[in-house]
Parts: sequence; C-alpha cells; structure tokens
Amino acid sequence: MGRRRETRVERIMSQTLFDLPSPTGPLTHVDFTPTRKAGLARLEAFLPQAGYAYARNRNTDRGPSDRSNVSALSPWIRRRVVTEEETLRAVLASHRFAAAEKFIQEVVWRTYWKGWLEHRPSVYARYEAELAGLTDRLGIDADLRERWVRACEGRTGLECFDAWARELQELGYLHNHARMWFASIWIFTLNLPWALGADHFHRHLIDADPASNTLSWRWVAGLHTRGKHYLARAANIKEHTLGRFDPRGLLEEGAEALTEAYPLPAPSPPPPGERLSQRRIALLLHEEDLSPEGWSLQADVVGICAPGGWIEGPADRPAARFSRGALEDALTRSSAGFGVAAEAPDDDDAVVGWALGLGVSEVATAWAPVGPLASRLGALSARLAERGVRLVRLRRAFDDRAWPHATAGFFRLRERIPGLLAALGEDGAQIDLK
Repeated sequence: MGRRRETRVERIMSQTLFDLPSPTGPLTHVDFTPTRKAGLARLEAFLPQAGYAYARNRNTDRGPSDRSNVSALSPWIRRRVVTEEETLRAVLASHRFAAAEKFIQEVVWRTYWKGWLEHRPSVYARYEAELAGLTDRLGIDADLRERWVRACEGRTGLECFDAWARELQELGYLHNHARMWFASIWIFTLNLPWALGADHFHRHLIDADPASNTLSWRWVAGLHTRGKHYLARAANIKEHTLGRFDPRGLLEEGAEALTEAYPLPAPSPPPPGERLSQRRIALLLHEEDLSPEGWSLQADVVGICAPGGWIEGPADRPAARFSRGALEDALTRSSAGFGVAAEAPDDDDAVVGWALGLGVSEVATAWAPVGPLASRLGALSARLAERGVRLVRLRRAFDDRAWPHATAGFFRLRERIPGLLAALGEDGAQIDLK
C-alpha cells in the first residue's frame, strides 16, 4: 500500500449540495495538544477527580466548555502516547481501588473491546463489507443520502443532536454519554444505518479506534449483546445535560433492537505476539502505540521511522491533526531517547528502502489490533519478507494478560481487574508525573 487515498464516503461528502452549518459561536474545550507532555499534564490535573467524584459526576455532559468531570485522556490513551498501565498506576497512587474502581473500569473497557475483536476479527470484516455496500447505496439512493448528510452536518432539527454533530465536526470529541445518545438517535429516531454512523465517528473522533468505535455502535444497536440495545430518552438527556436540551416528544423511545442474519462467531485465540531474535534492529512507529520507550526491547536501535502516509482522514480534521502531531512527538522523543535518526517515509516502498538502507534484518513495531493498521502491517510484512527483512510485532504484557478474558461480556474481564492491577507492580515503577 502507498499513501492513503480518499475514501468513497469522503468523496461523496465533498460533493454534497449541503454546506456545514455556520457556527453560532466558538467552541471551547480541553487542550488536546498531541504530545506526551500534554497527556501527562492532563492526567496529573485529573487525578484528584479520579475517585468517588468521577463515579458521581461522570454521566453529566456539561458541554464542550467544561470537561472537569471526566478525564478527557482518551485521545492520548487511544494511541498509547500515555498508556493504560501508567494511567492506572498513577490513579492507584492517588486513590484506593474502591474509590477509583469506576474510572479504572472505564480504562479497561478499551482493552476489553480490543481483546473481544481480536478473538472475532470477522466481525470487523463484516462491518467493512456492510459499509462498502452502504457507500454504494449512498450513490444511488437520494433519500438515504440526504438524510445521512443532514445528520452528519447537524441539520436534523433535533437541537441536541445537531449540537453534538457540530461539536463532533469542530472539535473531534464528545462526552461519552452524548456519544451513546447520538448513536441511539442516529439508529432509532433518524432510522439511519448503524455502520454509516460508526464510520462517521471513526472519521471525526480524535480518540476513535476500530474496536471501541465499531463495537460500541453495535452495542447501542443491540447487536453486540443480542436483544439488548440502548435507547436515548428525553428525560435522561434533560437530566444529564443539566437542562441544556429537552427533546420531549421528539425521540423514538420504544424501538426494538436491531437484528442481523448471521450469528456471532465463536471466539478463537488471536495469534501470539512475536519476539526479536537480532541484536541490531530498527523501529517502526504507528498510532496504535506511540510509547516505544515501554516496549520490551533488548537490542540496539539503529533507526526509527513513522510512515506519514498511514494517517487516516483528511489532514484538516481534528483526528488527523492529532495523529500527525502525536507521531511527530513520538519520533522526536524516540530519536532523542535512542540517540538515532528519525524519518517519516511517505509510503511502503519508502519504508522498505529505509530498512534496507539501514542494513537490518529485523524491524520492530507495536502490535496493531484488528483494523486498517493491522492490515497495513500484514501487507508491509510480506513486502519486507521478500527482501529478507522480518517485521516483528510486539504485544504488551498488559494485553496478553487481559485479552484472554475478553471473549464474552465485560463482566468476565471486570472480575480480573484486581489481578491485572497487581501485575502492574511487576512491570515497572510508578510513573513520574513531574
């Protein structure tokens, strides 16, 4: 694969007759600076609220100008600019487990979604196939296309939904409760296909990853846990937006869960992580894990690269801007930390040339969970192997411990959280937030 191409959905959006709504005023939000320093600063600022205060107040969406009741750490954790392990260590250094249990569970949810999809990669393949079919429909079904565009642009006439659509477009972030309301309204009130909604979130949210995003939309629709769906209710929206929105009489609050023709596949173990065998290696960074300082390396690093052409989405959107900045920050940190040059090759041909130029027989990279990046790494691995270079995909111990328990519902993994936390002390010291 070479440089990322514009998707058909993006081409359709660029050709639409509808323009984005004019802003009614500037939106303010958390400072999502895409650096490790900024992520650690956000973590430190949130720590006092990570205990009982978070459990009491987390469901309230106060609007984009006030995110003090949630961590807003997800953009950094999603790319492991700040990792789950160090987040959990920091929280446990400030709170007892009982006080911080709800926040700890929220961190582990992202691990659960990834592990669940690792055991059932065909579910993501089905989503991609369904999205491709819907994209074809958008080209010929004028009614679907117009309703979809109006929802994406925030022109539905539902005040709460349209406000969240604007917030998503401009900031790339929504409160988690608002995401659930948005997805439910999209599916059950606006009667739009869930896969188009999941794609819309994936292209705009600065913290979207394939597993959490796709499976959360399936959960709202009632497809993840068959027959158990999530319905947005006007009273709940009014209460948890502190009266900012009150869509009484405007929502479909009695809809049935969606169904699909095929059963969920039985879980099968994902392939194991790989191990380095050479002393002299190069590093390839990608946005699934941008803390190579924490990888298990016992080798001499002679070069580092991060393919710039792998960033998804239009360059001017918040999600792509965050990814690009996070990659640049990781390259700078890694170059200084390992004392080697860092490069940003444009495409896979350039990556192969880079590895051959360094004269290495192994390139280490982070494990990419099921999704587009995993597919890219698979294709690149084959290309490198043709030239005698092995791509070694390293998986973190935290995932190896957690994923085997992510085969069914979250409860099974939740029971294992104390053991996962106990194991953190074996992996290294507490992080230094200074």
